[in-house]
Amino acid sequence: MYESKKIVAVIPARGGSKGIPDKNIIEVFDRPLIDFTIAEAKKSQYLDDVIVSTDSEKIAEVAKKCGATVPFLRSESLSTDNASTIDVLIDTINRLEGLNKTYDYIVLLQPTQPLRQVFHIDEAIKIMIDNNYPSLTSVNLVDDHPLLYRTMDRNGRLTNLLNMESTVRRQDFPAYYKVNGSIYINKINNEFNKDVSLNDNSFAYIMDSKYDSDIDEPMDLELFKIKFKYLNEN
Repeated sequence: MYESKKIVAVIPARGGSKGIPDKNIIEVFDRPLIDFTIAEAKKSQYLDDVIVSTDSEKIAEVAKKCGATVPFLRSESLSTDNASTIDVLIDTINRLEGLNKTYDYIVLLQPTQPLRQVFHIDEAIKIMIDNNYPSLTSVNLVDDHPLLYRTMDRNGRLTNLLNMESTVRRQDFPAYYKVNGSIYINKINNEFNKDVSLNDNSFAYIMDSKYDSDIDEPMDLELFKIKFKYLNEN
């Protein structure tokens, strides 16, 4: 709880991953991947509950051992490749209400962004509530600047993606940010419905790009290991 507001974290972890089988619970440094997210969420000063939403009994058991709550299994219809995250979150909120558990804010923490730390979670919550924002998402400065991006027509002619002169010193490039998928926070009200686009949340929580590690393919896991070791040794 923060400023008398009840806050729930939801960690979505369906069982049908394809790029990396059993991705959400694959062992990394003798820990299931999902534990990196659960452990940081459990340290939060402000999260009242840490819920894992999954369709998998196997993932549910692992999540419980890591300290998360799994009050129910996700339905099959919300566990397909086409199921949207917002539908999963709304279903979770509705089912929690059926258990007499209500909240003012929901924090989405994706287990495929395992470098996010507890201080990121708590800072983002404070920014969100202190400013009475309707929604917030974590971002970081881009490494590959869009000023150097081009589109190409069928004849191979290049066109600048941005309508700006690109012969500029790199240090003079305007700042651009990307949504990194680590943290999404939304007020739970009538406007939090199936039409919400989480990546279009209104306000930013800026993270250092060294904490950005989006795991989708086997190579991403290797990069995560390198970053994790670096962050823990420096």
